[in-house]
Amino acid sequence: MGFAGRSHVIALATGLALASGPAAAQEQPTFQLELNAAADTTAGSCRLTYVAANQSDIALERTAYEVAVFDAAGTVTRLLVLEFGALVAGKTKILQFDLAETPCASISRIVVNDVAACTAAEGGAASDVCMSGLVASSRTSIQFGI
Repeated sequence: MGFAGRSHVIALATGLALASGPAAAQEQPTFQLELNAAADTTAGSCRLTYVAANQSDIALERTAYEVAVFDAAGTVTRLLVLEFGALVAGKTKILQFDLAETPCASISRIVVNDVAACTAAEGGAASDVCMSGLVASSRTSIQFGI
């Protein structure tokens, strides 16, 4: 094989290594929050149902997120802290939160603004798994993300 042939093979191998490197380095999400349902209550509130899946190997004593709620015009109407409580390692938990005096149709999106609490059960130390491994999604017409 001549020089041109070898350089082509080296370039191809380098390209494949670079293309697969970051993908191989990325880990599976360790923490998933899904806005699973949004339904109006008889009291005129929007009941949000979340599915929280702690797919890490870290049991969490306390988990809470600060979220921003946007109206149809894209204006932030509220900053809230949603308390998810204790989340066992490898376990999924379903939680509901009511946004008082807020019909679901008035909410266009909800954004995770920050982690309010992420405390490991063992040792009580703060953990970064709640944000570093977070994937947020929605099954509703309300956008939900980071």
